[in-house]
Amino acid sequence: MAIAIVIILLVIGSVIFHLMSPWYFTEIASNWGIIDDTVSITFWVTGIVFIIANLFMAYAIIKYRHRKGHKAKYEPENKKLETWLTVVTTIGVVAMLAPGLLAWGKFVDVPEDAHIVEVVGQQWQWSFRYPGEDGQLGTVDARNISIDNPFGMNPDDPLGQDDIVIDTNEFRLPIDQPVKLLVRSKDVLHNFTVPQFRVKMDLVPGMVPYLWLTPTRTGTFDILCEELCGIAHHAMRGKVIVEEEKDFNAWLAAQPTYSQLRAQNYKGDAVAGQALYQTCSACHGVNGEGNQATNSPKLTGQEDWYLKRQLHYFKTGVRGTAENDVFGKQMAPMVAVLPNEKAISDVIAYITSLPDNPAPHTVDGDIDSGEGIYLTCEKCHGKNGEGNWSLRAPRVAGMSDWYMVTQLKNFRHGARGAHPDDSTGYQMTSMVLSLTEKKVNDVVAYMNTFE
Repeated sequence: MAIAIVIILLVIGSVIFHLMSPWYFTEIASNWGIIDDTVSITFWVTGIVFIIANLFMAYAIIKYRHRKGHKAKYEPENKKLETWLTVVTTIGVVAMLAPGLLAWGKFVDVPEDAHIVEVVGQQWQWSFRYPGEDGQLGTVDARNISIDNPFGMNPDDPLGQDDIVIDTNEFRLPIDQPVKLLVRSKDVLHNFTVPQFRVKMDLVPGMVPYLWLTPTRTGTFDILCEELCGIAHHAMRGKVIVEEEKDFNAWLAAQPTYSQLRAQNYKGDAVAGQALYQTCSACHGVNGEGNQATNSPKLTGQEDWYLKRQLHYFKTGVRGTAENDVFGKQMAPMVAVLPNEKAISDVIAYITSLPDNPAPHTVDGDIDSGEGIYLTCEKCHGKNGEGNWSLRAPRVAGMSDWYMVTQLKNFRHGARGAHPDDSTGYQMTSMVLSLTEKKVNDVVAYMNTFE
């Protein structure tokens, strides 16, 4: 009897929880209302079956419980009951599958006037590509992927010269216009999901699946990866902005094409950069060796792509504007001596020409403890701290250890990585939350063992 009461209470509690729960679908922002209808029908069918099956089980427990003087009657077959169960089950299965088949029929039938956008996923970032005026995307090849060509574009394909490449975690769509999203992975299995759009698709290496939708509501929506893709899977986030067509067209027209980016791929002049570096040397040292007294880290040995990104961050306010980033605020106004992209490339070319001598060790910590902690870090920064440009993870071996301690603390306390345009900083923020001050010293002490 007690078991039957528990089952009845479980059913009542489940129904109340479902009806009163605050957790349900986000407000839809696309044409895929049929997806919501399909899920709702599935909830109704499975919910009714759940209630009936459990209440019947409680009824059977009560009615056919053991009682003295009563003998059970064994009935191996009941054709009438079997017929009813077969018919009701068939109706339930059809009710769940039919709407899904209708939705799938619409999903694979892309409107002819849908414009195309390519979504590219990699550990642990998103990037995007739009066709240019010719309306066609150029060809790509994984063998072409490099620091200067992260999309793997075919430089000899004329169709790709006017393609618009967006190497950030944010892209835009016009409202009330159908769009076909081609999804491509550069490494492992990912999944492109915007909950408000109701449609999602796996990114399978070696394949280019697709999905389509028509945005119906302006706003900014989160892009999620809903396929476990590695240690920073939880931080693989992005943004899609749905806006009016005129605003979208203005934004798209302001983006550089692939051919324009190739023309800007200036490697820098070390001789010209030497003069520009004179201002930097007052803090970072004549040979870029760094100076703890001026809170200036070692620059030599660091990769050029990372130096360029940080200088851009300081120029655009992504770094050096947080209230508690005291040393970043000192650096922010100094980048004014680098007025344009050429100046930035020149000064970096000079820095990379300087001798790379390991920074002196100033941090004490438990190396054995740090080795265990670094197992997480090495997934991006490399087993020997060599860095990995494809994961946007800088080199840590031989760099200023006191600076790394400071930056790890900055990530923990929001002095760095909190800006919405700092996608890799956001990932770092989530990775260092478990690091106490002792653990920070331990892991940096272990980094000092790298050659």
